[in-house]
Amino acid sequence: MNGKETMELIRELVRIPSPSGNTEKAIRFIEDYFKPLGVKMKRNNKGGLLVTLDGENGRKHRFLTAHVDTLGAMVKEIKSDGRLKLDLIGGFLWNTIEGEYCQIETADGKVYTGTILLHQQSVHVYKNAKDTERNQENMEVRIDEKVKSAEDVRKLGIEVGDFVSFDPRVQITESGFIKSRHLDDKASAAILMKLVETLVKNDIRLPYTTHFFFSNNEEIGYGGNSAIPEETVEYLAVDMGAIGDGQATDEYSVSICVKDATGPYHLGLRKSLVELAKQHGIDYRLDIYPHYGSDASAALFSGYDIVHGLVGPGVDASHAFERTHELAIENTQKLLFYYVQSPLAVE
Repeated sequence: MNGKETMELIRELVRIPSPSGNTEKAIRFIEDYFKPLGVKMKRNNKGGLLVTLDGENGRKHRFLTAHVDTLGAMVKEIKSDGRLKLDLIGGFLWNTIEGEYCQIETADGKVYTGTILLHQQSVHVYKNAKDTERNQENMEVRIDEKVKSAEDVRKLGIEVGDFVSFDPRVQITESGFIKSRHLDDKASAAILMKLVETLVKNDIRLPYTTHFFFSNNEEIGYGGNSAIPEETVEYLAVDMGAIGDGQATDEYSVSICVKDATGPYHLGLRKSLVELAKQHGIDYRLDIYPHYGSDASAALFSGYDIVHGLVGPGVDASHAFERTHELAIENTQKLLFYYVQSPLAVE
């Protein structure tokens, strides 16, 4: 697996609008990517995509997941002056979308552009613009159409409940960084896509039947907590490693989560992942995320009797203007490549 190729795939993925609740285009992109490989695929009722590679052991299965849904918003209100109020999808701060370009997609598929602004944006008009709280009441979308009233907006086909997605502003730098919105979790989705491609093209037979699930509701808490085959004994979520004060994770390594807000991850699986990293010279970090939950923990809360784990590339400024490095992508790819060929943590 080539890190640069994966970075290019990430760039394609983040450019596809897919806020939680409106992920069809991203899921279809992944389906189209896999069709030439001839792999088994099916969707669950929620719209997620399950890809399966048969293994030597069909009685015990592995399950890896990454999510393609992202942060976003919905039209909450059409104001009398033609601006839009928003309701957020996912857990992020209002200040991280101030000044951002966005798209509004109507129920019949029309797309309009706009900018997310503070209502009291002009310092030449509003004395307290600097100190005004960035919240649902004060933030709005300025549509790039000639609209002066709610009636004008509705004539465009825009209505309450229309999805709003944010411009990812993706860039790949010569120094090996990729910076973009929605690296959470499209970086990991691209990593799994490349992993499946590598396994199939190199005719690598896995020891256990292994499922790769691309979930579409993780940001709102229930992406990968269903459609898990009953033979599954080991579940590994592939999601970003969060960086900040007190954290061990950086932008160059694969993060192995030992505990998040839901509690500790399975000790045996964690030990197996660490041993694989050591054996193959993979740069890794162990970390605890106090304000984090994954699809793996969601699956446990749904009652699945599974061994669960969480790994992923280190990502800076999560749920804002995110960034990671090619090295983190490569280290995550390597760990997953060896993991799917290794014995189960609990036989």
